[in-house]
Amino acid sequence: MTSRIGSAARLLGARESVSASLRDGVAAVGAVLLGLLVSAANAVGDDWPRFRGPNGSGISSLQGVPREWTEHDYAWVVDLPGKGHSSPVIWGEHLFVASGDDGGKRMLICLNATTGETRWMQTMQLGPDYQVTIKNSFGSGTPVTDGERVYVSFADNGHYLVSAYGFSDGSPLWTEDLGPFSSRHGQGHSPILAGERLIVTNDQQGPSFLSALDRKTGAELWRTSRPERNAAYSTPMVLDHDGQEPQIICISGAAGIAAFRPETGEELWASGAMPLRTVASPVSGEGVIIASCGSGGRGKFMVAVEPPLRTDNFAEWRTRWERKTNLPYVPTPIIDGGVLYLWNDDGVVCSVDLQTGENIQRIRVGGTYSGSPVLIDGHLYCAAEDGMIAVVNTTPELKVIGKSPLGDRIHSTPAVANGRVYFRGFQTLACLQAGKVD
Repeated sequence: MTSRIGSAARLLGARESVSASLRDGVAAVGAVLLGLLVSAANAVGDDWPRFRGPNGSGISSLQGVPREWTEHDYAWVVDLPGKGHSSPVIWGEHLFVASGDDGGKRMLICLNATTGETRWMQTMQLGPDYQVTIKNSFGSGTPVTDGERVYVSFADNGHYLVSAYGFSDGSPLWTEDLGPFSSRHGQGHSPILAGERLIVTNDQQGPSFLSALDRKTGAELWRTSRPERNAAYSTPMVLDHDGQEPQIICISGAAGIAAFRPETGEELWASGAMPLRTVASPVSGEGVIIASCGSGGRGKFMVAVEPPLRTDNFAEWRTRWERKTNLPYVPTPIIDGGVLYLWNDDGVVCSVDLQTGENIQRIRVGGTYSGSPVLIDGHLYCAAEDGMIAVVNTTPELKVIGKSPLGDRIHSTPAVANGRVYFRGFQTLACLQAGKVD
């Protein structure tokens, strides 16, 4: 179904971030494209409305966050019902996180972002026979909010439910059933907002599609079929360049990197299939989009694509480089200052020249990782599955400067807002306040 509505969409809260300088050897064309995207900086008081913050960049300029701490240094730690790998999202004093249990109960929980007190919780019941792998949970998809509503998706074999709730009181507003969802790994998709549209991916082991729902009513505005293969778990992003129409960027193994028109769902261009499953989300900056795929807990292929920006010729995309070693499978990378930071599942961290795809430096941090790193004031923070949070300095060189305990196992990605960093464990949520620890 296709319909044209509204004006060109822009991701709520996204803003361009331009590097102060490029590395030696960057071609002149790279300078022209510096503003391609959207490496949003999140300062004190800013919101973190979706997975990995504004447009999924995973970058915060917050200062004063401890590099090392103990379990006693958290401002607060609260227990959450059920179990989940959903990352927190924050808007002002409201924090939202998803959870679930083995009995089919799914939960959206709203907490006070300052105190950790529960404001409200909404539940729904899905099939108790739905299976997930040991790496997944029944509450893995991260919600998204616009400050008026909060949106979340849950699924079982027969239903892929997308729901909206009142921001302040949790009142149910609408629920849309997008049909069955099939994957032996379970569901874990995170929706995003693009203007008045809620964008939902459904890359599964069956009929796959990209869908746009009216954020106010839940009505499906368009649905675009996607090639089907293995289920993909990547969260989309919006590519927004001055003077050009925005593009919704999705990745999957079956389609590779693909761009869609927000108003209609029309596919604008696609890079072609990738060899394996995609779990990490796309990132973009300084003239390039990065996508990766893998299997068995290891990344095995990564591609850097220069997207077409001119609306009169969407065929003008090209591959800048490909990479097949030292790659993440589940963790999503970071782009900052002409450098691509890769935090691999096995605890190897690489800084990579964004122009060539070659390593600048490679270090071993140790641990096993299912969450993604965030960059806070030039330092990478990433939580290992055993609950140890590693901090790596990025300049002038990669260096491990601290490892600190959460006190709970963790597969999720940290969130940063209101002068705080939030870590979500399997069954807990912890708040680390900037400036609290020397």
